[in-house]
Amino acid sequence: MSENTSEEDLITLASYPRAIAHIDCDAFFASCEQAKDPALKGRPLVTGKERGIIACASYEAKARGVTRGLRLSEARSRCPELVVLPSDYETYSIYSERVFAIIRRFTPEVEEFSIDEAYADLTGLRRLYRASYEKIARDIQEAVHHELGITVSVGLSLTKTLAKICSKHKKPNGLTAVPGYALHEFLRPLPLEKVCGFGPNTVALLNKYGVRTIREYVERPSSFAQRALGKIGIDLWRELRGIPSYPIVSRKKEKQLSLGRTKTFSPASGVRAIVKAHLMRNLESAFIALRRNSLSARSLTVYLRTRDFHDIAMTGELDRHSAATLDFTRLCGEVFERLFREGCCYRSTGVILSEITAQGVDALTLFDDPAVVKKISDISCAVDLINKRYGKYAVHLASTGPAIVAGSATSPRNEETWRKRTVLKGETRRRRLGLPLLKSGNRV
Repeated sequence: MSENTSEEDLITLASYPRAIAHIDCDAFFASCEQAKDPALKGRPLVTGKERGIIACASYEAKARGVTRGLRLSEARSRCPELVVLPSDYETYSIYSERVFAIIRRFTPEVEEFSIDEAYADLTGLRRLYRASYEKIARDIQEAVHHELGITVSVGLSLTKTLAKICSKHKKPNGLTAVPGYALHEFLRPLPLEKVCGFGPNTVALLNKYGVRTIREYVERPSSFAQRALGKIGIDLWRELRGIPSYPIVSRKKEKQLSLGRTKTFSPASGVRAIVKAHLMRNLESAFIALRRNSLSARSLTVYLRTRDFHDIAMTGELDRHSAATLDFTRLCGEVFERLFREGCCYRSTGVILSEITAQGVDALTLFDDPAVVKKISDISCAVDLINKRYGKYAVHLASTGPAIVAGSATSPRNEETWRKRTVLKGETRRRRLGLPLLKSGNRV
């Protein structure tokens, strides 16, 4: 404790009553591309060619003013030597699984927060590893870099919220460890925007009360947090003071709450038939995944995104659950007609299926014809069998025809990833080995 610090300034005297680490991969998609192809290391690189906007930018690209969400044309004007690649989500998923597997070698309590983020509970492991919590976190960081060739930033503190703030503090390849007795100094200068859970409106509200930093927020009484922001306010107030409100959830989710499919198309279009065709294509794709996992849905959300990135959405539902695409095509079309605006140009469409349950428990309503319901279900099963043999969308909805024409393989936006074009012996385009192929020059 410094001479200028009194006990009243301290948030807590504890060091690590709990040690929570947040592991955040640095520019994950771009890092995976550079890891599998050494020739790309050190070069400004972005992914997202298939969308027309930047999905992820390497730190070399960020240094030249290229950021996520930027249009490719603007990105190339800022950085003419930019390397632009289509997103290879198959490879990114493999790298993600391997990152999580490395973390689980150190502790079984790991929560997979997203494809490139995880929380790990290190509490009590100092005796096992004969090392400090900071050393254990450093070992995780070095193991990921040594084995996968990508870097991660690690935050270590008392709660999940604090750990996430710490991991963002020094990027890339940073490690920030803040024990409880140092929280008062660490949080003093940090703005409210650093807290995951404080959006622009929340920050504006707290600013009106004269609260501008995280330290000023946690110095207010809990009653202030409760009155101003409700439950999330008091939960974050506790988390920021080192009192856990959000546990590590290491188990897999037992129930899938929703399933969605979205696609950006180019060029943007205001033609009703083309926009609807892309939407129906997403509907087909979502139901293929639904049936593959033996699930059925009842609720459908349709959303459209305009060329200037304004979203509009609407939800509809059936009287029963179903896994048949044809049961939802009419509903999807009706919702689309209510959303679509003439004279407006759209760049992407999407569907989200919700109220999901296990397939086979569907209950017919009084007005359903069992024979018709069975016939529609049998059609979906027959389409799945044909497509499995002859390729996805060998049989498809007639309304998706304009999307197929607009999405011709001659379009540069439909360029396949290098891994997708490189098929190993025994693989097919749909059934693949979980291996990211590394490149050396022009050879596999």
